[in-house]
Amino acid sequence: MKKLIIAEKPSVAADLAKALGGSAAGLNKKGEYYEGDDLVISSAIGHLVELFMPDDIQPKLKYWKMDTLPIVPDTFQLKVIPKTKRKFNELKTLMKRKDVTDIYNACDAGREGELIFTYIYELAKCAKPVHRMWMLSMTPAALRTSFENPRTGDDMLRLQDAARCRSEADWLIGINGTRA
Repeated sequence: MKKLIIAEKPSVAADLAKALGGSAAGLNKKGEYYEGDDLVISSAIGHLVELFMPDDIQPKLKYWKMDTLPIVPDTFQLKVIPKTKRKFNELKTLMKRKDVTDIYNACDAGREGELIFTYIYELAKCAKPVHRMWMLSMTPAALRTSFENPRTGDDMLRLQDAARCRSEADWLIGINGTRA
């Protein structure tokens, strides 16, 4: 069985591949990801997923009119950013593989990295256990330590909530304030 590590950027995925074994340990590049006997490492390219825009909710909201304000969705929904669809689908396919049992979030340490991973994981409808690599340094030793001693997904719920709150508040203020 394999563990899938998702970094925020391709350069971090490459650093992780080197730190966690490289080709000497059977971790070789396959297209845009690295794979070995028990590990798969891939990356986003920053944000791959975003909140629905007003016209995704209702086509008439595409046009800026005062009588449609305020725009407040019943629930915030996610969609793939069109230019990143190929990368999202690659990650979704890797997450859904039967031989992948655990997912490791190796996105940047902080609220935005947490949001990038969370949105990908949710839109992919993944339900596999999540572990959080909290990397404050990019040295090989620090990367190995963050992999060997991950935080649990539950440990990150408050940061996830803060990230989601900031994202949704930005949407509400940005969409309504800009249009007003």
